[in-house]
Amino acid sequence: MSDFFETFSQQVAATSGWEWLAVALAIAYILLAIKENIWCWVAAFFSTAIYTVLFYDVNLFMESLLNVYYLLMAVYGFYQWRFTGKRGNEKPISRWSLKVHLAWIVGLSAVVVISGYLLDNYTTQDFAYVDSFTTWFAVFTTYLLAQKVLENWLYWVVIDFVSVFLYWEKGLLITAILFMAYTVMAIVGWLQWKKHYAQQKTA
Repeated sequence: MSDFFETFSQQVAATSGWEWLAVALAIAYILLAIKENIWCWVAAFFSTAIYTVLFYDVNLFMESLLNVYYLLMAVYGFYQWRFTGKRGNEKPISRWSLKVHLAWIVGLSAVVVISGYLLDNYTTQDFAYVDSFTTWFAVFTTYLLAQKVLENWLYWVVIDFVSVFLYWEKGLLITAILFMAYTVMAIVGWLQWKKHYAQQKTA
């Protein structure tokens, strides 16, 4: 246990100011998203801009590419939440059927296997299959969040939990701890949005 705390202290001390800033903005993004506050997309934009560089520097190429996508989705999400609500109101929460979700899960799983194989055999990518899983499912789930699909939070619970292992193994300790918090916040997000969705149905 003492070795853990010693390693923890060393890695905290070695954490760059940029990673700390990215962490702070990422936490703001999730908390604002839970509250359905449109400014979550602004926090997401700047956080992902920083992470794009950080992940590239530690050879997590798919994670870096994912954050480029997040940059674009931050703009898209802002637009969706701001301008696609009916009669000037905020965009409502929606749900997708289990059948639709299962179809997407099967399709994305196939993509994960293919990209994981290619990355594992033809690049210097670390944890190719795990990184591919978190990347492709996060691409899909970010779209769900932008569309305000309730189930996005359930996907994030799984993605964030798996990401803890990935970042821990790559020495991004602060980011790993962030994703532990993300896992908890995703559960809170699910409960909050589910409650709001029920209120929408009775309004």
